[in-house]
Amino acid sequence: MEEEKYMRRCIQLAQNGLCSTAPNPMVGAVIVCDGRIIGEGYHVRCGEGHAEVNAIRSVKDPSLLRRSTIYVSLEPCSHYGKTPPCADLIIEKGIPRIVVGCQDPFSKVAGRGIQKLRDAGREVVVGVLEAECRHLIRRFITFHTHRRPYVTLKWAESADGYIDTLRDGGSPVVLSNPLTAMLVHKQRAEHSAILVGTRTALLDNPSLTVRHWYGRSPVRVVLDRNLSLPTSLHLFDGTVPTLVFTARQATSTHNVEYIQADYTRPLLPQIMETLYQRGLQSLLVEGGSQLLQSFIDSSLWDEAFVEKTPLMLHNGVSAPRMDSHFSYDTVQHFGHDVRHYYAERLCK
Repeated sequence: MEEEKYMRRCIQLAQNGLCSTAPNPMVGAVIVCDGRIIGEGYHVRCGEGHAEVNAIRSVKDPSLLRRSTIYVSLEPCSHYGKTPPCADLIIEKGIPRIVVGCQDPFSKVAGRGIQKLRDAGREVVVGVLEAECRHLIRRFITFHTHRRPYVTLKWAESADGYIDTLRDGGSPVVLSNPLTAMLVHKQRAEHSAILVGTRTALLDNPSLTVRHWYGRSPVRVVLDRNLSLPTSLHLFDGTVPTLVFTARQATSTHNVEYIQADYTRPLLPQIMETLYQRGLQSLLVEGGSQLLQSFIDSSLWDEAFVEKTPLMLHNGVSAPRMDSHFSYDTVQHFGHDVRHYYAERLCK
């Protein structure tokens, strides 16, 4: 179908904003006149022009807009935020037909943009490739409907089901290959925050920054119940905002904030609430095994990437285990390594 073809292009364009639009959703727009694309745009970064604005600006002959169709993956906004309403701009430019992928779940929009366009006498079609368009903004939807970050789990495990050897020090076992290690940094750039547990922070001394990919490093989050982690760790170097969840009182320092949590109650909901209140829309959980398993057992995750390698460790720290009713959706091969992708909710 013609409409699906142009909507797929909207989705393709929108994905260019993956690392820069949060907390706004990714959106793409295409303008078509007489069966020909005359304008395209996507939301590049938060605070700047929306997809519809950029698409309209790209049209060389504005007179064509009055007999064109604009395709947009997400309902045009109808409220004043950091930018004026896109629905008003579409009406002002005289675009007669609007095709929308999915309705905006954000309470300030939620159908109002569509209604405003219809009240102005415009033809509005809603629901073209709706599932694909909702999947595109799954992090935005989860944040606004479940009032928590979208949670991604990630780990690599040996062929016999271990993520590391049992050790008190020394270097961690490297299970990822250079390509999948680069993809980890890509994932970090795509998330607002990244979380590790006490043991992982102590033994691996990770930086949790984006070094092998372009983008902004996520806010670092670490669990340290008894303030046992030495301040010499990379996590406390002040180069990236870091949140430390502890049971004790502690004085925050430059870019390192200590948050006192009640460890006698379930900790994960407290973490989710704190990140939500700070507007952190997505969370990547990198380890360790016990922390990852706690997210799985609490059904507090949305997607997971599990890299399986041919290396045998024979003993060590057991990898997390998915519930038996979960099966991976897709598989990617990277040399001898295989990456399994699991989806929990909106990814389905």
